[in-house]
Amino acid sequence: MNFPFGIITVLTWFAAASMAFGQSAEPVHFNTDVMPVFTKLGCNSGACHGKAGGQNGFSMSLLGYEPDQDYEAIVQEARGRRIFQAAPASSLLLLKACGSLPHGGGKRLTVGTPDYQAVLRWIENGSPRATAADPVLQKITITPERRTFDSDGRQQSLKVTAHFSVGPPRDVTRQAVFQSNDSDVAEVNETGTVQVKNRSGLFAVMVRYADQMTVFHGTVPHTQKGSKPLVPEKTTGIDQHLWANWQRLGIKPSLPATDEEFIRRASLDVCGTLPTPEEVKTYVEDMRADKKAKLIDRLLERPEYASYFSQKWGDILRNRGRGYSTSQQRAGTALFAGWIRDSIAENKPYDRFVTEIITAVGSQEMNPPAVWYRTIRTTPEYVESVAQAFLGIRIQCAQCHHHPAEKWSQADYFQLAAVFARVGRKGGFSDAEVPTAETIFLADEGEVTHPRTKQVLLPKPPGGVEFKLSKYDDPRRALAKWMTAADNPFFARTMANRLWGHFMGRGIIHPIDDARSTNPPSNPELLDALAKDFSSHGYDVKRLIRTICNSAAYGLSSIPEEANQDDVQSFARYYPRRLSAEVLLDSIGQVLETPTKFKSVVGDFPKGTRAIDLPDEAVPSHFLDVFGRPSRNSACECERVDAPALGQTLEMVSSAELQEKLNADKGFVGRLATNGKEHGDNVREIFQRVFARSPRPKELATAVAFLESQKKSKEAYGSLLWALLATNEFLFNH
Repeated sequence: MNFPFGIITVLTWFAAASMAFGQSAEPVHFNTDVMPVFTKLGCNSGACHGKAGGQNGFSMSLLGYEPDQDYEAIVQEARGRRIFQAAPASSLLLLKACGSLPHGGGKRLTVGTPDYQAVLRWIENGSPRATAADPVLQKITITPERRTFDSDGRQQSLKVTAHFSVGPPRDVTRQAVFQSNDSDVAEVNETGTVQVKNRSGLFAVMVRYADQMTVFHGTVPHTQKGSKPLVPEKTTGIDQHLWANWQRLGIKPSLPATDEEFIRRASLDVCGTLPTPEEVKTYVEDMRADKKAKLIDRLLERPEYASYFSQKWGDILRNRGRGYSTSQQRAGTALFAGWIRDSIAENKPYDRFVTEIITAVGSQEMNPPAVWYRTIRTTPEYVESVAQAFLGIRIQCAQCHHHPAEKWSQADYFQLAAVFARVGRKGGFSDAEVPTAETIFLADEGEVTHPRTKQVLLPKPPGGVEFKLSKYDDPRRALAKWMTAADNPFFARTMANRLWGHFMGRGIIHPIDDARSTNPPSNPELLDALAKDFSSHGYDVKRLIRTICNSAAYGLSSIPEEANQDDVQSFARYYPRRLSAEVLLDSIGQVLETPTKFKSVVGDFPKGTRAIDLPDEAVPSHFLDVFGRPSRNSACECERVDAPALGQTLEMVSSAELQEKLNADKGFVGRLATNGKEHGDNVREIFQRVFARSPRPKELATAVAFLESQKKSKEAYGSLLWALLATNEFLFNH
């Protein structure tokens, strides 16, 4: 066969150049030298060839976590058209990446750069597959591991070193991928240079090379001219960790909250209930040094505490009252809700609470925890609900591919699923799309296979070892025993972080159910101390709540100081947050002395039933839906929406339910209009009810002047209350 002279010349040149490169270069390994290049360039990202289905017929594993699969796609797929062994530099893989041929991802490589040379040399060497003799990447380290940035130094160059099973460590900074978890505090470029901004705080830089990750921790203290060094108070317990962090950040905490602010805050956080004017007065007049602790103790013994937190756990445990295609309530949710409420009221140890749910067997009509298995019934629901609710990890990504920001693989995902492979069901009756009143039992058989390798997987918890079980052993009990062990790295920390987030408005790990090495806690010593105390005292939930509510951080004012106005991580002030939908509706009813009337398909709820007492999310209430009541489709607390929305404003303006409460003759508004008291006295009572404080002189004068200017007393008082209920001071816990 005759070739045109031009083509022969080009091929000969490429071959000669390839031989020259191959003779002078060290071996290039696919897993540790080639794949990191594609990850660095973003070729195997979720937006390109790493997404499900790939891109333009070329599919790679996300971020290169399945190199064997990637090798076949690059070298063997499409009849090997991507590699041209006779002329390596003319390989389609390189020509497209360099922009020599049209490429949807644009130019990613430049001829002659080290990354280009690495891929070229690998092709020249015959595009070898990884073998058992190749070096195995064991870990990567970063230098420095952490740094506090002062006013003189605002940059830091990071060095990444790879450590292999054989051979010396190697500098792989150029091939590593860097990502800051808080770009408002600091950014990092592709070469690993950190640049802090004009905002104080903590940040972390995730570093990835091949299948290994590490994290750089940065601290940017608050700097203020003429400021004196922060002198911490004499502290004990968890407060010492708070003060240490404030000192490290150069942040001055806010002043303590007033007595009125604290009792309102604690009553809403512990019981989901506003304090009465009498309760406020008694607390303010109490001169005892330990009155805060005494208040928390009293609140924890009130039935509203159990109701409020049972609703919170109803969300997490997905105690759904609706079928997937019906608005009717389903039987059983009230039974499960009641069991949760009773468990909280009796302060059932948290480890026993979770164990009884996970290992539940028997009839869903007789054993309330078994109702959990009515909604949790598929592989994703088993894995994701357990991981997110009790372990604080989001493992969803690993169902299809290796987690992009953590160590979890597909095997980890499906081995956790294997724990529930023998959950059996029988009986029950059809209720929408999900059977009701089933009997849960341990089946004799059941297995889970890896979706890619088809290998049968043994039950294994995330980060743990495979369970060695007989056919008579329930894998769920093994999981519960592993979870509730004192040295478990997730269980106690997750609950401690969840409750800290509930009371402080933000978790030490944030989001509260997304624990991973690349999302480190803002105060690891604080979280460790809370978790250790929780587990060492028998998983006593009330003790944990007391510890948090008696901390220095919880007692701070929400009014920021100049040195902490940008703080969203160290809890140097109380972070205000909007009342949840149920608490807001109950609070309006409490202020106006008009309880909400709730209806269900089987009749009305008893008079006086509060929103926090409702067994599930299926009880009709437009107000609750508008203000973010969750539909309980997942175990994530993020389903509950507390962000402002136009619909909420319209609801406060035109809600028929609110207008009915304001116009009720036997309600608070009607009583004000007919009690014969002076306007000033009534205004004082209104402010105590709404804000748990007395009106300021200007507020009192303005309110009285308005009331005196109106001819219809009831309408005037209704308008005044309507205006106050729409203020941020009422709508927010602060």
